[in-house]
Amino acid sequence: MGISKKELAKIMDHTLVKPIATREDVERLCGEAEKHGFGCACVNLTYVSLAAQLLKGTNVKVCSTIGFPYGITLPEVKAFEAEKAVENGARELDMVINLSALKSRDYETVRKDIGMVVNVKRSCEDVLVKVIIEVGLLTDEEKVLACKIVKEAGADFVKTSTGLAGGATMEDVQLMRETVGKDMGVKAAGGIRTLKDVLAMIRAGANRIGTSAAVAIIEEFSE
Repeated sequence: MGISKKELAKIMDHTLVKPIATREDVERLCGEAEKHGFGCACVNLTYVSLAAQLLKGTNVKVCSTIGFPYGITLPEVKAFEAEKAVENGARELDMVINLSALKSRDYETVRKDIGMVVNVKRSCEDVLVKVIIEVGLLTDEEKVLACKIVKEAGADFVKTSTGLAGGATMEDVQLMRETVGKDMGVKAAGGIRTLKDVLAMIRAGANRIGTSAAVAIIEEFSE
């Protein structure tokens, strides 16, 4: 298989970003993330502080969504969200690109939008920024352009999807990897439910996986 169970768990973001997620749900998510050794527990901003408290002293990082789920807030608003997330304990930020600006060919706004979140890293250098480009709503040409802008803006990862407008495909992950090169992160997310799905995404070029089915997937794994 080429990857150990521990290595696989480490590149998986155990995710709970449903709008009706409760405190108890987040507590369960964090417990599962620690138990299985997942790289991240990804929650909406309102639960970052709780997740950080629950995971303090563990190797599991807290990830927060920014501009979720549509990405059409002002760059300054996203920057503020990012600052608060980091203050509350997040060390990874999954922001949604401004798709409206991208579709309007307003590339300067797209760059500013990403750049203002990336700038938050200046106050905390161990923060990673992952930018969701929502591949299900883009043409291949737009996917390539979005990836190039994300890389130019200084983000650490480009990510396929929120999961609300279609999921990740091998073809999209391959295109993203080819565009950003081997040194930038590519996160596949959206519709990834099985170990087979995960391994396909890794073969296509993903080095991070986001899924709400992380526990079921890791339990499929046999050394």
